[in-house]
Amino acid sequence: MAVESRFVVIRHGVEVETFMDKKAADEYDKMLDMADNLSEMFEQAPVELSEDMREELSVYLAQNRESVLIALQAKKAKVQTSKAAVVDKAKNASGKVDVSEANKVTKAEPKTKAATTKTTTKKAAAKDKSAA
Repeated sequence: MAVESRFVVIRHGVEVETFMDKKAADEYDKMLDMADNLSEMFEQAPVELSEDMREELSVYLAQNRESVLIALQAKKAKVQTSKAAVVDKAKNASGKVDVSEANKVTKAEPKTKAATTKTTTKKAAAKDKSAA
């Protein structure tokens, strides 16, 4: 006999969605809470929206909250550093990948804070040695 754990999101006494893991169920529930809050905000807006339109817009914005936060400048966009992004940047007009351009793109990535600190520490140590 197999045992299965299921996590059910229930809203206003109605089963909305069933998930196999708790994290996914919690994320979905949180998204629905955000959509409810947005819907209430739209209800008081000076723009007239039907209930269906208000609900659809609220759910869309809640599902795309990262993009909304970036658009509102409340959050900075993440920089793409995936291999696909490097290849896209290295493609020339003919669609072929320019290997030298791909190497430039990967080498042009900024130094991490640790690497910068290490370099600064080495320079300070060398300066102290030369002063002595």
